[in-house]
Amino acid sequence: QVQLVESGGHLVQPGSSLRLSCAASESTLDDYAIGWFRQAPGKEREGVSCLSHSDTTVYYADSVKGRFTIARDKVNKNTVYLQMNSLKPEDTAVYYCAIALSLTHAQRLCQARGVDYWGKGTPVTVSE
Repeated sequence: QVQLVESGGHLVQPGSSLRLSCAASESTLDDYAIGWFRQAPGKEREGVSCLSHSDTTVYYADSVKGRFTIARDKVNKNTVYLQMNSLKPEDTAVYYCAIALSLTHAQRLCQARGVDYWGKGTPVTVSE
């Protein structure tokens, strides 16, 4: 059983930046595809950004392309990040990380197919 703990969610103004972190109880996430999802109030969960096992493919939802970046920590291999820039009110949601062992298609993970573990989420609010 792998535990995932997200952090970094905050109340920020539009145009601000945030970096979310996801730390795993495993020593390394190198064998996993990693992904970030979000769920806004009254809406379905959506895949925001995912990175395949071995980093061969990456997926971004159209709504975040050019603003969000997913990355692995090259030193602390049990940690992954979502850098969020130019935040908009519509980015308000609870953000979750998820992992899938050896998944080679990033978009598949972002469709929540093959997810092995979920975190409990961290809230992001973008508001004046």
